[in-house]
Amino acid sequence: MKMAVEQIMDIPIYTGQPAYVLDEIDKGISARKVGRYISITNTESMYHALRRPDHMKFIQGADFSLCDGVGVIAAGYFWGLKINRYNGPILQLDCSEFGESRGWRHFFYGGKEGVADLMADKLKEQFPQLQVVGTYCPPFRDLTTEEDEEVVRMINETQPDIVWVGLGLVKQEAWIAKHLNRVKAPWMVGVGASFDYHSGAIPWAPEWIRTLGLEWVFRLIIQPKLRAKRYWWSFVFVAEAALAGLMQRFRSIKI
Repeated sequence: MKMAVEQIMDIPIYTGQPAYVLDEIDKGISARKVGRYISITNTESMYHALRRPDHMKFIQGADFSLCDGVGVIAAGYFWGLKINRYNGPILQLDCSEFGESRGWRHFFYGGKEGVADLMADKLKEQFPQLQVVGTYCPPFRDLTTEEDEEVVRMINETQPDIVWVGLGLVKQEAWIAKHLNRVKAPWMVGVGASFDYHSGAIPWAPEWIRTLGLEWVFRLIIQPKLRAKRYWWSFVFVAEAALAGLMQRFRSIKI
């Protein structure tokens, strides 16, 4: 089956259903082939991709680039695309549930001190058979070569199937790119805010707000200083994508 993928300004976005993603994750784990990863792609990430070749390469090289946010859906509209949202927190919950009976082994890398452990505890309350094989909160500085090698050894000793990375946008993607094939896990996923939401460190918008596509408003209210600049970048990208998409559609009609 051909994977459903479309492009917005050369940035790939998966447009298929979540079930296919979970099935492919399962196949990758069963095959024990390392080096696969998923990009959770929002409009801020797409903004940076247009300005940072390394980040663009990361998204383009992902096995899945999943839509994270209503902004991506809006940008896709101007390109004539229908995009289904499948963000990091939901993917993590789905993998926790789907992987219970399959014995998937999860490692949590990132978050502030104690957040990964708290997330593990809360997810285990929801999914009693969830296998969390390790957690690690790195310091807020670059690791030395020796420290980084020790972290890789520690993760590999746990034999994880999925390494969930919560270091924040751009930084977590750079970490995954640097550690591909060094970390011997079939999958790595940068999920950012998932660590805070699933641990309870930061409130997650109620489901009805998320359904309406207004989660960004909720996040702006509870984290105004952090979100204002990031949402500006998102707005800039949506405007860029809208203009480029409309121009492309106009040219195709003219031809």
